[in-house]
Amino acid sequence: MAGKRGNISRMAMKAMGLFGGVQVVGILCSIIRTKLVALWIGPVGIGLFGLFNNALEMISTGTNLGIRSSSVRDISQAMDGHNTSLVARIVTVVRRWSMWLGLAGALLTLTLSPLLSQVTFGDTTHIWGFVALSAAVLLQALTNGEYAVLQGTARLKRLASVTLCGTVVGLAVSVPLFYLLRERSILPSILAYALALAVFAWLFRNRDYKPAAISSSEAFDMGKGFVKLGIYMTLGNFATILASYAFNAWLNIHAGTEQVGFYQAGYTLINKYTGLILTALGMEYYPRLAKVAESRLRLRAFVSQEINVAIAVMAPVVALFILLREFVVWLLYTPDFNVILTFISWGMIGTVLRTLSWCLAFTILAKGDGKTYLWTEVASAVINLLLNILFYHWWGLTGLGIAFLVSYLLYTVIIAVVYFRIYRLEVTRASLYNLLWTLAVAAGVMVAMETGQTIVAAIATAISLGVATRQIFALWRR
Repeated sequence: MAGKRGNISRMAMKAMGLFGGVQVVGILCSIIRTKLVALWIGPVGIGLFGLFNNALEMISTGTNLGIRSSSVRDISQAMDGHNTSLVARIVTVVRRWSMWLGLAGALLTLTLSPLLSQVTFGDTTHIWGFVALSAAVLLQALTNGEYAVLQGTARLKRLASVTLCGTVVGLAVSVPLFYLLRERSILPSILAYALALAVFAWLFRNRDYKPAAISSSEAFDMGKGFVKLGIYMTLGNFATILASYAFNAWLNIHAGTEQVGFYQAGYTLINKYTGLILTALGMEYYPRLAKVAESRLRLRAFVSQEINVAIAVMAPVVALFILLREFVVWLLYTPDFNVILTFISWGMIGTVLRTLSWCLAFTILAKGDGKTYLWTEVASAVINLLLNILFYHWWGLTGLGIAFLVSYLLYTVIIAVVYFRIYRLEVTRASLYNLLWTLAVAAGVMVAMETGQTIVAAIATAISLGVATRQIFALWRR
């Protein structure tokens, strides 16, 4: 079993290395894009980016019916059974459903554009912006279908190529738009990015399985299997996106677009940049976990090893982020954004808990337990929305960082109940010790930075980096 666990660690770290490199390029592109928007457009530009992207994410999540994730489970299980004919049929069904749902999402966006403008901006001046956004909804649905096929069939290098090429080309097109159109460039840049990803998804699509001869009614019936799970996932994800959208809209109306810009800047640093590490790990972790969903022993081994790898990687990232927070904000934004320093420090501590809950929560998807996924995600979304509003009212932007930490603490408790009590699974003590150590270091670095003891923070970060390096080498050699 030890050798098998070692192989698990290697697979996880190889996947992280593959997608980590892509994510680094993605981060650099995002840094350039965000920096240019901050310089040429200002906080209003960052705010508009957040508002339109939240709307796009909300609509896409609501209309895609979870096919991006739920079909990966079906494809990977068919691949494990070496049933080429079945894999080809599922791939055909996934692509056809993606097209249907993309068209439905685009039509819905067109229909609701006046309402979306009113809810988001408090007026109807941005109707045509949401009309244009409908094209991005369709493109994103088609891209997600190809993503699911590539991930489920373990074509991870092709999947990485799609993300890499689409991101770079999307940025290349956006830069002149930012300079020439300024505030009016936000929508065109979002559309350019969606189009670039869709084009490369088609170029790198998996052509190993020829389209199966399936009628529309057969495709509909076959798709109902993963769509049923996907609907639960959609409702859960939609609750999360809706809560985020509702808070951004509330903040925009009550505090102004500039505050939305500061919040989006901090949230991006806390959630999305560090989340890229988890995304890279999840590309290989989720299909692997789905194949052994019925084996408690293998689930326990896989989850424990993933926690060890994820925490070992995340620990120095969190400490370094807090230590270099002022430099990071200067690099990505402008000195005007220094008001988010304490906000992102609290949030980075919450990222440690997010990593743990992320590893545990994948067991829900691997088991196809849609109802449990739904109620855990809805509970998390409601808690997060209420804490954001309440803590912002009390402590402003700093309160949003505390809200991030507290909401993930409560979410971790919820997921732990499901994992330990309902599924009766376990994790190793070493995984829990690594978690506590990382939390302690992150909290210590933050306290040191807040009290002006930069040298102490640097020493703690160096120790964390040394311990993490030793753990990663140990996991690789095991």
